[in-house]
Amino acid sequence: QVQLVESGGGLVQAGGSLRLSCAASGRTFSSYAMGWFRQAPGKEREFVAAISNSGADTYYADSVKGRFTVSRDNARATVYLQMSSLKPEDTAVYYCAASLLSSASKLKSGYRYWGQGTQVTVSS
Repeated sequence: QVQLVESGGGLVQAGGSLRLSCAASGRTFSSYAMGWFRQAPGKEREFVAAISNSGADTYYADSVKGRFTVSRDNARATVYLQMSSLKPEDTAVYYCAASLLSSASKLKSGYRYWGQGTQVTVSS
C-alpha cells in the first residue's frame, strides 16, 4: 500500500508559478515511478507529467512541456511539480499517482495509488 498526500495548490494569476508536492508513505519510494494528472470540471482526468523511480526519465504532456518540471527526492519520499508561466487553462484539480513499476507511464492505468488532489486555479 502507498499513501499519497498532495499540497501546494492555490490561486495564482496567469503567468505566475506554483510548486506542488506529493508526500508518499508505505512502500519504498525509490522503487516506483510517479505521475501527475489533472482534471478540470467536466473533463476527463489527463496526464501531465511522470518520472521514473530513479528520476532519470521524465515525460510531459505537450500542453505543459517547457513550463512544468517534475522532480523527486527519494530521501524525502516526495515528488514535485514545478509549474511556471501558468495559464487559465491549467486550472484543475491536480493528482499525484504511484505506479507498481519503476518505469513511468502516461496512462492512468499505469498507476495503482492516487492522492486526494489539490486545486490549482489560474486567474486571467
